[in-house]
Amino acid sequence: MKDFSPALASVGLALAGLLLAASVQAEDKPVYRCPGNLYTDALSAKEAAGKGCKTLDGAPITVIQSIKPKAAATSSSPGGEKVGADDQKARDADKRRILEAELQKEEAALAALQKQYNNGQPERQGDERNFQKYQDRVNEMKAAVTRKEADVAALRRELAAAGSGK
Repeated sequence: MKDFSPALASVGLALAGLLLAASVQAEDKPVYRCPGNLYTDALSAKEAAGKGCKTLDGAPITVIQSIKPKAAATSSSPGGEKVGADDQKARDADKRRILEAELQKEEAALAALQKQYNNGQPERQGDERNFQKYQDRVNEMKAAVTRKEADVAALRRELAAAGSGK
């Protein structure tokens, strides 16, 4: 058996060398980027040139399978089913009623904030002997009034859009 060991070892080394060469050769196969974002290594250099493909050098390629998106539903219902005209009118009326109630609530809150703000001269509170503390509260009130005015304006725009059938 000692006579076969060196021969067997050399055959094993030769086989390993061939496998290594084959794997290096597979890695050296050029990858082409063709028009339409098609990446392939199945073309010859002549075929790739004929199709307008460019060789990618040294860039690893990762292929991710994607799922085609479903066509967008054309209904107003979250479930995807069609909504009748009467149901849609009822929904629109509900939306308008909710927006009007929200607008009234926000307008009342804005009026209360504006009254308390007193055009930038709110009454001092007992713990505001320090002028800076008073000024900080006035600035916070001004910002709150500005936000509330923006909220009211947004609700009015939405209500106008709901009324016009958008």
